[in-house]
Amino acid sequence: MEYKDIIYKSPVKHGLINHEKTYKDFQWEDVKKYFEHFTDEGVNIAHEAIDRHATNSYKNKIALLWEGEGNIKKQYTFLNVKAQSDKLANALKNLGVEKGDRVFLFLPRIPELYISIIAIAKIGAIAGPMFSAFGPEAVKDRLLNSEAKVLITTPELNQRVNEIKEDLPMLKHILLVGAKDNLKKNEISYESEINKASESFKIKWVDPEDYLYILYTSGTTGKPKGVTHVHNDMISHYITTKWALDLREDDIYWCTADPGWVTGTVYGTWGPWLNGISQVVYNGRFDAEQWYSIIKKYKVTVWYTAPTALRMLMKAGNEIIKKYDLSSLRYICSVGEPLNPEVIKWGLKVYNLPIHDNWWQTETGSIMISNYPSLPIKPGSMGKPFPGICAKIINTKGKELSPGKHGLLALKRGWPSMLREIWKDKKKYDEYFCVSGWYTTGDTAYMDDDGYFWFVGRADDVINTAGHRVGPFEVESALVEHKAVAEAGVIGIPDTERGEIIKAFIVLNYGHKPSPELKKEIQKFIKKRLAAHAYPREIEFTKDVPKTRSGKIMRRLLKARELGLPTGDISTLEEG
Repeated sequence: MEYKDIIYKSPVKHGLINHEKTYKDFQWEDVKKYFEHFTDEGVNIAHEAIDRHATNSYKNKIALLWEGEGNIKKQYTFLNVKAQSDKLANALKNLGVEKGDRVFLFLPRIPELYISIIAIAKIGAIAGPMFSAFGPEAVKDRLLNSEAKVLITTPELNQRVNEIKEDLPMLKHILLVGAKDNLKKNEISYESEINKASESFKIKWVDPEDYLYILYTSGTTGKPKGVTHVHNDMISHYITTKWALDLREDDIYWCTADPGWVTGTVYGTWGPWLNGISQVVYNGRFDAEQWYSIIKKYKVTVWYTAPTALRMLMKAGNEIIKKYDLSSLRYICSVGEPLNPEVIKWGLKVYNLPIHDNWWQTETGSIMISNYPSLPIKPGSMGKPFPGICAKIINTKGKELSPGKHGLLALKRGWPSMLREIWKDKKKYDEYFCVSGWYTTGDTAYMDDDGYFWFVGRADDVINTAGHRVGPFEVESALVEHKAVAEAGVIGIPDTERGEIIKAFIVLNYGHKPSPELKKEIQKFIKKRLAAHAYPREIEFTKDVPKTRSGKIMRRLLKARELGLPTGDISTLEEG
């Protein structure tokens, strides 16, 4: 549905002032002039994000304002971050880490996570951030596929790693943050390595196309796929942060995303620091009052969060807001799933600010379509393409569709932060480019007469729950590991708070009977096995799940039956 009401903002004097003119004249090549060391000798994103600021007038500027649960606070200047990341880079080199090696991060949002991301880049190694909520199997999938050489984690999270360590022959070292004693084979104290390492590190200049990080994102079939990005992404990171998030020199910025999600890596680490911005990181559970206190305490000016969080804040009520001075806020952005128009209207009412939604993917590496401060907002719309991005609605043969027609959202390939590889899976990578000249996003959408794009849905079965993409196969695989479960089919169903929630249709093994207690037991099992966001909030016990003759679960049919939609072609349905 296209909403007719439009929210306007006052004329802007900074950033992307004129979208139409900038879009027409923009060249990616022109962005390179903002970098200090984009030369034939090589580049390194860590130099541009940290080291250059640590040697200029920004050196004593706060880079990171960190707060943990229990009101624990720390702050780091750009000079501090350089010193700490140099020491860690030296420590990793001492452990044998070289350019191209994979170093994975299984950490909560503590300062060491952000310092590690910088240090790994300085070596020319490849970082792999993971959610601290992951269970053993999810961690194993990622470490095994990437052949990670080093893992940085905490003693608490390492308990999960211990369950699968024997299956990871390529993992040579586990660096433990906060370990006091009882270190086992291949385990090393992070602090002891840092303390004995030099503060002086000679950064590794790399080719712009050398790999920077891998993030694993779920698909509808098979294991999670390793989306791989390069140092050249910095071009997109820098300018999209500046224009789509409207960051300015004196801003205090808060991105609520974990670096285990691409938003937390790109716009919670690289983007703001490439722009020399002070950013807030809060390591704690969601709590409406705590979040508002963070904005008040640190005088946050630009806030980047997810629709799920905004809906939860909306659910918490307007009275809470009156207790906190949020007058520092000047700009709010949202990403992860479509933002409901009613949330935008609510935000305008309670924050006196519109919420600017934007769209992109792990694979695109940066914001592709956005609502900008200089453009009117059509509530519910993704916005307009970023300068340098050619977005179209096409059919399966690559033919461009006219405004109002639903089709595949596709991007003309070649922007700086486009994925370069699906780790060790060329076939999967090639699927993204099955239409010549285009990156096919897997999303269906349409464009209106004014050039605004509107999200319709996923062309596949990936479930987007609270901004996290969850592959049904991954959940199904974990479910059948439970002793009571014989078969399982998993779909996403609409939810007003989370966008979608996971629902599982379960066939029980002989000797097990449906019960509320069994549902809770299975849910707890999946939370521990995969992640807190990947468990089925709804479970329906059934006699069978529909499958094709070749044995593939027909999730489309499950979803159609659940939502009362047409079942479509069922010619491949397995006969009972």
